[in-house]
Amino acid sequence: MKAADWCLSSAGAALVLATSSDEQHPAENVADGSSETFWTTTGMFPQEFIIGFPKCVKISKVAIQCYLVRTLRIERSVSKDPVGFEQCIEKDLQHTEGQLQMEEFPLPDFQATYLRFIIKSAFDHFVSVHRVMAEGTAEDT
Repeated sequence: MKAADWCLSSAGAALVLATSSDEQHPAENVADGSSETFWTTTGMFPQEFIIGFPKCVKISKVAIQCYLVRTLRIERSVSKDPVGFEQCIEKDLQHTEGQLQMEEFPLPDFQATYLRFIIKSAFDHFVSVHRVMAEGTAEDT
């Protein structure tokens, strides 16, 4: 089965929670497949957003394009509702002045119905998340 990016809204992904809201830069932008659009936080950390998949997926790699994020944690849930998260990754990102941070996290194949991205700290008062990706295949149900 061909791997797909399950974080795309066109693949059925839904943004189910975001801790910041900006009308010009809504959180749904992280799932539109474009690096040109983004979600911006409104200060104070931690900040987080949760993406729900249309079904349980087997993920092999997660990636993020962001700006000014210092510490990122990614958690997963296999529940039908966005509860019972467990930590998968926590990493301090490198500051890249004037350009997007692009981080890839290869993962042993694991299942998820939801991914929670927690921005624990930043290099500035605000950060932007331009795109998230979760490469994987649908689980047989």
